[in-house]
Amino acid sequence: MHTLGFIGMGNMAKAIAEGIIKSGKMSGKDIYAYAPHQDKLKKNAEAIGFTACESTDSLLEKTDTVIMACKPYQIEGVLETYREALKNKALISIAAGWDYAKYRPLLSDSTRVQFIMPNTPAMVGEGVLLFEETNSLEEQERAELMDMFSALGLVEEIPSHLMGIAGTLTGCGPAFIDLVIEALGDAGVKYGVPRAQAYALVSQMILGSAKLQLDTGEHPGVLKDNVCSPAGTTIRGVNALERAGLRAAFLDAVDGIMG
Repeated sequence: MHTLGFIGMGNMAKAIAEGIIKSGKMSGKDIYAYAPHQDKLKKNAEAIGFTACESTDSLLEKTDTVIMACKPYQIEGVLETYREALKNKALISIAAGWDYAKYRPLLSDSTRVQFIMPNTPAMVGEGVLLFEETNSLEEQERAELMDMFSALGLVEEIPSHLMGIAGTLTGCGPAFIDLVIEALGDAGVKYGVPRAQAYALVSQMILGSAKLQLDTGEHPGVLKDNVCSPAGTTIRGVNALERAGLRAAFLDAVDGIMG
């Protein structure tokens, strides 16, 4: 991989470009982007360090690897227009719902395809990047891509049939946890903690709890038990959450999405 081009430069694409450049995985001079709102694109280019292109044609002339980062409903039209120009390139999709199987009949056999599902914490280098197992990248090319995306967080390879549920957990999960942050923050405010401080305390607590589980590999139930002293305050809170159906609520939320 020598050059990288973004078709679309929304928040996620911006986070990916910035993370790659900051990590030193690629030089900004080798990264290009096109988006219809040129003023905004050029401001982002100046701030992050990539090169803004005035058209998709120009971008495709300069790049060997392309990240499809436009809106999902726009992709089919882009592929119809640029099918020939995408020949012999690697096409990386970060658009929801656009997996390997959906791209394959719309592209030349010479266009190599990889579907990746990032999540919003990738914007701060703490994301989860799901790489669909089914792909047509060259082995070395894929290894380089996975290494490059590791600058944005945890990279995991997922079988195609599990991308839906894995993407639900990592893509929708941040919104669920944001609700938890807001709710616990409200509890702090109720008892006198200033709101900004309450959110900071809760967010750091969640970050630390997650890191403790990742670093130790302990079952979450064991970590929960470690905090729950006999007849203590925490077990009373856990009991209240169980009565309220917390676990069932999360399961129902995922069921509602997977439907």
